[in-house]
Parts: sequence; structure tokens; C-alpha cells
Amino acid sequence: MEGQLHNIGLRSVSIEIPQKAKEILEVLHGAGFEAYVVGGCVRDSILGRTPQDWDVTTSARPEEVKALFRRTIDTGIQHGTVTVMMDKEGFEVTTYRIDGKYEDSRHPSEVIFTPSLEEDLKRRDFTINAMAYNDRDGLVDLFGGLEDMEKKVIRCVGDARARFGEDALRIMRAVRFSAQLGYEIEAQTREAIRELAPTLRNISAERIQTELVKLVVSGHPEYLRIAWETGITKVVLPEFDLMMETPQNHPHHCYNVGEHTLVSMTQVSADKVLRLTMLFHDLGKPACLSVDEKGITHFYGHPKVSEEIARKILRRLKFDNDTTNMVCRLVKYHDYGNEDAPDLKTVRRALYKIGEEAFPAMFAVWRADILAQSEYKREEKLARAAKWQRLYETVMELHQCVSLKGLAVDGNDLIGLGMKPGREIGNCLQSLLEEVLEEPERNTKEYLTERAKAWICQHK
Repeated sequence: MEGQLHNIGLRSVSIEIPQKAKEILEVLHGAGFEAYVVGGCVRDSILGRTPQDWDVTTSARPEEVKALFRRTIDTGIQHGTVTVMMDKEGFEVTTYRIDGKYEDSRHPSEVIFTPSLEEDLKRRDFTINAMAYNDRDGLVDLFGGLEDMEKKVIRCVGDARARFGEDALRIMRAVRFSAQLGYEIEAQTREAIRELAPTLRNISAERIQTELVKLVVSGHPEYLRIAWETGITKVVLPEFDLMMETPQNHPHHCYNVGEHTLVSMTQVSADKVLRLTMLFHDLGKPACLSVDEKGITHFYGHPKVSEEIARKILRRLKFDNDTTNMVCRLVKYHDYGNEDAPDLKTVRRALYKIGEEAFPAMFAVWRADILAQSEYKREEKLARAAKWQRLYETVMELHQCVSLKGLAVDGNDLIGLGMKPGREIGNCLQSLLEEVLEEPERNTKEYLTERAKAWICQHK
């Protein structure tokens, strides 16, 4: 085997392995075992990226690995994986293996250890992830991963249907890697995706969520279109398919709802909340579609419906509450701020309504939405959004009150004036806030105390 390795791939490839990972390889080599860094760390190193993890594959069995290192953790020992701790850093070391038959599109029924690196690499998903490296043998590229990287192609190792049949999540991973790297999906791999996309129903919501987020925050979020073309979204995000079928015949638009959504995602930074907001902001349009007598489409009330649908999807895909609540708030108010002449009072009230935490993100959302529309009145819209931002910055600089927590008095002050704890306090504070939103200079303890006394007298 070793004699063949030197002739595979390009010998000019040289990878700088971190010292701790190098020490693991040296210990394994010193004990007479084969060992390589493998997979994503090799791919990313060739691309000039900094790998997040350095995984090791070896001919040593798990118990042999454990015997060679002082601190190990049995993270996946049933699959041959032992985490070797080097100081406080963990490295996954996995024995060469052959996966048995897959019975649920997720897990092999058994794992068989093998002395063959080729057999181990053969079971991996894509050629770009099936390369191994060490300083002694150089790059081991048995399946043309380097050539596929040069051609910018995502291709399965061996038979694509077999690889996707083993783990259906690989179907989404193909599109995700395509989006992250800007690569095309090879024809046979793409056809297998189309054929086996329905098997994604066997994959847990958490695993689907992870891949969807990685795709959405990639350099090419618009590659979600590939997921639609190959039938993936029909299974994992059918609401997107409805958007791709919904026209927008209106001067303000030049795309259908789905295409507008894809373009809008490219117009915000690669932030999870912002990208998910743009993905979901028009979910309600298919349900709200109406056509007037001139054939112009309208979507009255769609932000609220979009929020409701987004919340269902985010819960279905097991997103955390913080992400769900922030995305839904931004979706709900993504169409806010269309007033022709906002002023400081308008902005203060918007801040109170939308919330101080979410409000700064609205500017990115508004801008992305505008840039994914037609050029009709685009400059006017962008100018209005910029004015909103300037006014917001002024409110912040002046430290104007926009919420109950910013009031110069609180519930304890009202209790001190003789008010009993309960709903009355909330009503009184809300009344005081209304005044302050109108006239921020009224936010003083003296003025609000007098107004509270008057409110108490009025409501006796």
C-alpha cells in the first residue's frame, strides 16, 4: 500500500499539521501503526483555510490507541473513535473501518475494523473529504479529490446512490458544501440527490437544522435553489416551494417570491439570525396573494402570517428559543418603516414596539429587502431606510427613553405613593411611558411623580 501512496495525487501538496496533532501521528507511527490526518482538515488546508478540527485515522484499534496515550475519552468507541486529549485540546482518533449495511438511512448496522486505509476512505461521502495526509507519505488521494477541487466539483466517492443510501443527511451536505465552496454538484451525484431526497424524512430535525444553517450562512445562500431543484426543500422546507411558485407581478418586484428571497439572503452579512430572517420574511405571501383587476399582485397582511409560519418552522426544526424569538420579531416587522417622513417621535415609538434589542438589525433587513426588489423607487426607499437609521442613532445619542425600563420612575416609586401592587402599577407606568415617548424631556422623576399622583387620583 505505502509504495502506491507516493504516486497518488500531487506530491507538491504540503500541509502544516499542528504540533499536537503531529505528536499523535508520531506516537502511532512509533508504535508501528499507520496514521494520517483526514477529511475536512486536509480539504481546508489545501484550500488555504484554517481547519476547525484535526481528525486522525489510524490502523490502530481503539484499545491500542487508549494504551498509547495518557488521557483518552471514549466519545464513539463503538464506531472506533477515541478522543485523545493533548493538554486541554481533544483530537478524534478513529480506527480504519468498513461500515456494515445501513438499515435506516442513518446508521450502519455494524462497524468492521480493517487494516486498509483504502477501505476506510472508500466509505466517506465526497472525494474532497476522502483525502488523508501525513508528512511521511504526503497526500493520499485515491478517489480524485484534488482533481475535483481543481474543477470545483462535489462528487460522491464511488456510487452516489450507495453513499446517500448509507446516510441521507449527505444529500443536504452535498448542497451545503456546494454553497460553502462555490462548487458545482457533479451530474450523477445530483441525479442521486434528486432520486433519494425523500429519504431525508428519516433524518432528525436537529441534523436537518444544522445543515440548513450552514448552507444559509455560507458564501452562497442562494444555492438553496439547488435544494429546491433537486426536491430537498419539498421534504425539509416545503414552505419554500410554495414561495417559488408564487409570482410577484408588481412594479416594486422583478422576481417571484422565492427568487426574491434567495437574492435578499445574499444582501445581508453571514449572520444566522439575519439570513434566517430573510429566508422566512415572505413566507406568508403565498397565503396572502390577491390579484387586482389590472393583474397586479398584492400580499396584504403577509408580515404577520410570515411570522406565524416562521415560528412553526423554527419549532419544527428545533431551533433554540432566542433564535426563534429574534427571527420572528424581525420577520413580523420587516415591512415596517414605510412612512415617507419618519421623525424622532416615529422612531421612538417604533423602538418601543419592535424592541431595543431587535431594532438595530432592522436596517440590514430593510436594506436587503429593498435590494432584492426591482429598481423602481429603489433610491427613495434606501434613502428612507438611511433616514430611519440616522434618527435611531440620534435617539440613542440623546439617551431618550423608549421602554418602561428607561422611565425615571418604577413600580417601587408608585408603591411609595400609595399604589397597591398589581395591574394598576403596569397601567400607570404605561400611561407615563406614552407621555415620555411623545415628549422625552418629560422623563424626570419630579415630573413623572406628579403625573403619577394625578393618575392615582383620577383612578380612585
